[in-house]
Order: sequence, then structure tokens, then C-alpha cells
Amino acid sequence: MKKVQEVMTKKCVTVTPQDNIYEVAVKMKDNDTGFIPVVEKEDNDKLIGVITDRDLVIRGYAAKHSGSTSVDTVMTTGIRTAHADMSVDQAAELMAEQQIRRLPVTEGDRLIGIVSIGDLAVRNIFADNAGEALSQISEQVH
Repeated sequence: MKKVQEVMTKKCVTVTPQDNIYEVAVKMKDNDTGFIPVVEKEDNDKLIGVITDRDLVIRGYAAKHSGSTSVDTVMTTGIRTAHADMSVDQAAELMAEQQIRRLPVTEGDRLIGIVSIGDLAVRNIFADNAGEALSQISEQVH
């Protein structure tokens, strides 16, 4: 059975709580992503949250925050993570349970990668129930 470490993206773009939401938006645009992990410091990969394009819109701009607002104002904390030795089926089930499309991969509290629905779907490696649930996530979010 495949492990998360075999399918995850290892080089992650990250931001810190000291960055502002304009800088996050630019990183998302430049890296063609809607999901960026938030780490404690630039030289420290301790995962403390994530920020999504939806976070930027709902908690940021729609809440009338300016581009200079700090990341920690709009980021999501208390997130679930995968570990490198977790099976891809377990990761898919966790994503389905949490209704999320991307899952940070950690070793202890250190970010080491991200696994996404796309990483799993391209390889046709869903557990039956998790695959169905993940399909529903994809259909709900347009």
C-alpha cells in the first residue's frame, strides 16, 4: 500500500504570521495555488496554520481588512495533518472526514509536505468510501 510520502508535494511555499495578506495573495498567484501553510518563522518549519484563498476573501477582504493585515488575522489554525508513513487511504479518509482538499504532512510539528486530492486522484488510489467522499468535496466547491 502506498504511503503519503510517495505522493506528497515536498517543496512547499510557506508564509509566516509576520507576512501580510497582500503578500500571501501574490505568492498564491505566482505559485498557482490557493493554499499556503503558515510556519512559525522563515527558518523554522513549525506548522502553525494554513491560509487559503477562501480565508483571504472571507476573513480578509470581505471583512474589510486591508492588504497590510497580518496573516494571523485570517489564517486557519487547529488543522489536521498527515504523517509521511500514513497510507494514502488513511489520508483520503481524513480529507473526506474533514471535507478538505489539501492536507499538510508533518513530522512532529515540522511541515515536510502537502498531499492534495489531485495527488491522490492522479494515481487512482482512493479507498472506495474515501474516494466517494472526496468526489463530493470536489463537486461542492466550484
